[in-house]
Amino acid sequence: MSDITQAPRSGYILSCNAGSSSLKISLYQIDASPEPPRLILVSSISSITAPPATFSFEPLSSSTRTIKNEITPSVTDHASGFAHFLDILQTVANIDKTKIVQICHRVVHGGDYSDPVVISDETYHHIEKLSDLAPLHNGAALAVIKSCISVLSNANSIAFFDTAFHRSIPSHIASYAIDQTVAKKRGLKKYGFHGLSYSFILRSVAQYLDKPATSLNLILLHLGSGASVCAVKGGYSLDTSMGLTPLNGLPGATRSGAIDPSLIFHYTNKAGRISHDPKVATQLHVTQAENILNSKAGWKSLTGTTDFGLITRRAQEGSEVDQLAFNLFADRILNYIGSYHLKLDGQMDAIVFSGGIGERSKELRKVIGEKLQCLGFHGVSDEANQSVDSQEGVVFDITARPTDSKKILVCRTDEQFEMALECSQIAKFWAPTH
Repeated sequence: MSDITQAPRSGYILSCNAGSSSLKISLYQIDASPEPPRLILVSSISSITAPPATFSFEPLSSSTRTIKNEITPSVTDHASGFAHFLDILQTVANIDKTKIVQICHRVVHGGDYSDPVVISDETYHHIEKLSDLAPLHNGAALAVIKSCISVLSNANSIAFFDTAFHRSIPSHIASYAIDQTVAKKRGLKKYGFHGLSYSFILRSVAQYLDKPATSLNLILLHLGSGASVCAVKGGYSLDTSMGLTPLNGLPGATRSGAIDPSLIFHYTNKAGRISHDPKVATQLHVTQAENILNSKAGWKSLTGTTDFGLITRRAQEGSEVDQLAFNLFADRILNYIGSYHLKLDGQMDAIVFSGGIGERSKELRKVIGEKLQCLGFHGVSDEANQSVDSQEGVVFDITARPTDSKKILVCRTDEQFEMALECSQIAKFWAPTH
């Protein structure tokens, strides 16, 4: 692993987003023009840790074959998944992998890193140490990074950190009420996550509203299988619902979200023991408590499914456990909206729904929108809310009536594009053009 190799401003940027059991990849073309990177294709691999894995490959060019949810027995981990992608890239899309000049990796926990870094031995081992704090993601990202360095040695592998966006959170908000000598020695504080998504949303909303990002006060909702809320004041993160790890805050598909810290010791008398679940314990020191609260909780533990769309439909059909899960999620979201509205002194440009659930669940947006009216919002337009899925674009206004402030927006976030765009704009990664 070496330091920066300044790349020529021509070829491809690859963006990799590794989840606990998935891998999303986007390929962009770059040239010497000031234009942003141009998307060439997207690919995804699902069910990596619960085989058989499925592979999708979707080029934007109509002349290249599309692959949809193809069962791929050869994919048994993230490294073999990435190798399969490179093989398809060459054989189906006829793209030479040596033309990839930069590889962007989403790394969930970056500790105190404030900027993207090229992976060296030092940075690799530092991210490895942080894996205990983000056991569902950092280990997967490191597996892909290692593969990239091995098979694409001519390209920089660059880590982009979800935690970096939240470096602006004031110390009195980021600190916990524990012995600060221990806290500082062990790095025990709020870091926050989903930062790449929040960066994309902030920039996109600023463009949509035609206002400088630094003038905006926003509440951003990244709602997916992992979910969080962020208060943005004057264009910077003021507070966010996740904490030291992604476990705190809102519940997710398999995460508990914020609970009474002592609950786990009443739930199991083996909380402090190392987990023997091979899906989470490989090369990590994950306790049974962390395994339970990260992987065996959330709305799956209530309903038996991680599919929030299915939960919503079943709730509408009268299922009590699904209605409980829906109401619980909405309640926890409202907790943070109320708190952050107060922290922003009630002065807000917009609240923004994003993430897989935020972008698709018109039912959840409607419930939250109705509750927002007591804070001076105008609620959600039924017509605009219903039509989001059929609209082209990135940002949509679903506010019930025109207003200059306290808008209710939906934003289609794109973490892979955010990494590629940032990569294209950082001069030290590129050879000077003459």
